[in-house]
Amino acid sequence: MHLAGRVFKAGKYWAIEVPILDVVTQGHTKKDAFVMIADAIESLANKKEFKIEVYPGKDSYFEVGSADVAGLTAFLLRRQRVKHGLTLVEVTRRLGAKSLNSHARYEQGKAVPTMEKFSHLLSALSPGNDFVLTESRRT
Repeated sequence: MHLAGRVFKAGKYWAIEVPILDVVTQGHTKKDAFVMIADAIESLANKKEFKIEVYPGKDSYFEVGSADVAGLTAFLLRRQRVKHGLTLVEVTRRLGAKSLNSHARYEQGKAVPTMEKFSHLLSALSPGNDFVLTESRRT
């Protein structure tokens, strides 16, 4: 799984963001910005051995990914929950579940949801929004 990002010149710095993760940083050069976004995501994920790979694209487009799919999925779900100001209890209610563990295990990286479940989780976190998948070419 890769997540889309945008890098662009902002004054004398290169601003860089991964909107779905709500992570933004900057660097002196475009290359430095790529290093900084990986470091920011790894630091925020706060999971030992979790590494982010940056895949530069064309123009301002780039992608980030990780060999640790459970870790990246967990971080994405947690960031979306926090971004929308929700507690685990509120997400559990939105999912119609009885146990906090039903969602927490995904946020802890103990389980990786199926595509159907992932869509259901994102819908509970961000009702009224849709998430677009797109194909990208690995280089």
